[in-house]
Amino acid sequence: MTIEHTHFRTALTRSPFIGRIEAMTRTEDWATWNTYKTPRVVDKLSTEYFAARSSCSIMDLTPMEKYRIRGADARTYLDRLVTRDINKLAPGKVTYVVWCDDAGKVVDDGTVFQLADNDYRLCAQQHQLDWLRLSALGFDVDIDVETHDVAALAVQGPTSWSVLETAGFKGLETLPPFQMMTVEFAGTDILVSRTGYTGDLGYELWMSPDAALHVWDALFAVRDRYDVKCLGLDALEMLRIEAGFIMPGFDFMIAEAAVRDGRARSPFEAGIGWLVNLDKGPFTGRRALREEKARPPERRLVKLVVEGNKPVGEAYIFKGKHGEQVGEVRCTTWSPILKANLALADIRFINGKRPDDLWARFDYQKEIQWSSGWARCEFRAKPFYNPEHRFATPPQPF
Repeated sequence: MTIEHTHFRTALTRSPFIGRIEAMTRTEDWATWNTYKTPRVVDKLSTEYFAARSSCSIMDLTPMEKYRIRGADARTYLDRLVTRDINKLAPGKVTYVVWCDDAGKVVDDGTVFQLADNDYRLCAQQHQLDWLRLSALGFDVDIDVETHDVAALAVQGPTSWSVLETAGFKGLETLPPFQMMTVEFAGTDILVSRTGYTGDLGYELWMSPDAALHVWDALFAVRDRYDVKCLGLDALEMLRIEAGFIMPGFDFMIAEAAVRDGRARSPFEAGIGWLVNLDKGPFTGRRALREEKARPPERRLVKLVVEGNKPVGEAYIFKGKHGEQVGEVRCTTWSPILKANLALADIRFINGKRPDDLWARFDYQKEIQWSSGWARCEFRAKPFYNPEHRFATPPQPF
């Protein structure tokens, strides 16, 4: 018997859409996402950003980790896994969740789709199969990896519904946020969910890889009527910061990656404590999270608007100019639509309270010379960008 190992000959996995994306790219600026070849910038960062905010952007979501969870104990298992109460979830609905280790520190976040009774799909950014199967001990549940078997696209922006409607996806006008429906498209069933990571009106399409190119071509066939652009990771980063969405592993250290004690963050510390339901019954990390909630808060990931127009990058946060250091900027972007510097920062609380008079100290380069600057920061409790058309049902036609 001869065993041939050929996996090393393919450096990166190719999604069903990558050929179309390669034909569009003008930058050859690529990244790796869960072993897949993924564009950072396809054409121009500015045009991709504004497509998502003023027209329609399309992004390949195939690299998203996708797990099918089925069995008599599927709901019980998921309710034990995540911190949120999912008992109100029903077939056709989607919800955002986070799960933790025994110490109450975030392992990852994701979305749960209930496809039918005792039938769910869990989507996550990071590889989670080991954690999911370890957590399934004692439950009558089957967990299968669907990452390579389900192709996916994010169709996002104010004209996303109009683009889908014109391309032939009918009946989506009645679909509310965080719900899904199956649409017959050219003889194939496509699962469409009203979800996204841009903070705008948007949909995600889940399909067989065999249907992928037909769907892609149909969407881009209407680009003469609508300004449809392919979206890369760099523009998505700007969009998700504007929406105030977190990214575990980038904005804060996750439990499985932390080496030093005190580096990983809990949902409360990550600013998503609203996902924790301590009254729903047992779940992993519940005891630690209950004890944490009973104490004065020690730190939080918060949203800040930073004065000026110089991106602060990796900056320290101080209480008062030249005062005590109380935090660090985790991610930042200049928002073209809001005309403001936006940041998510890890802030240490003082006596259980968020410090006021926050300043960012940052370094910047001008004509090859480095300088230091100070910028006042203003706290924001709500998302920086949260347009009304995002939630409109039916969406506004264009």
